[in-house]
Parts: sequence; C-alpha cells; structure tokens
Amino acid sequence: MKKVLIVLVALLGIGFIGLKVADYFIMGGEQYYVKITTDGQREDVKADNGENVTQYKYSLPGYDKDGNEKQMDFNAFKDRPLRKNAYLKITWNKNKGVTSYEEVKESELPTSAKEKLE
Repeated sequence: MKKVLIVLVALLGIGFIGLKVADYFIMGGEQYYVKITTDGQREDVKADNGENVTQYKYSLPGYDKDGNEKQMDFNAFKDRPLRKNAYLKITWNKNKGVTSYEEVKESELPTSAKEKLE
C-alpha cells in the first residue's frame, strides 16, 4: 500500500513540474518595459462568435532590466486606448511574441529601463 501511495505522489509531482515547465515555455518569457506614447491604431474586428470587438494595436520600443531594446508589437482588446504615459511590464516569448502585459508604477521600473524610457 505504501508503494502505491509513493508512486502516486511521485507521478503527481512529476505532472505538476511538467505543467510548470510547459507554462513557462508557452506563456512565460522575458520581461520588458514600455511607455505608452500613442493612442494606438484602432481596429474593429469580428470575433469567431460574430461579435464586434475593438482592439488597439501598438508597436513600441521595450527595454529589459539591462536596458537592451526590443520592438514590442501587441494588441489591447479594450473599448478605449491604453492610458498615455502609462508604463507597462510586458512578457515576451520568443515563440509567441507578447503574451501578457500589466501596468506598473514608474518607481517599479528597473533603473536601466527607466533611463531609456524617459
């Protein structure tokens, strides 16, 4: 009975670690920081379910914690543009491009990235 329990716990542990690794490679990536300087390009599109959706396309320079630059191309699915002069922390994946973003305060920016964005 103990052996079966040990095997089950080991399999669950391996499965959990496998999911975390897969999540990193699919959705995870490097962190970059951008400053919203434009209203973005508005685009009205039809979703798969036929509903009209508004998105704003952005193409802005992003900087990692060391100040290295990379062009960030991403969409914001909102009914209004992102707030001008807002800072975003972007997750960039080499296979998928931008996978997520979140607004951060200026005080949360790494020094090298902050210098490049000012």
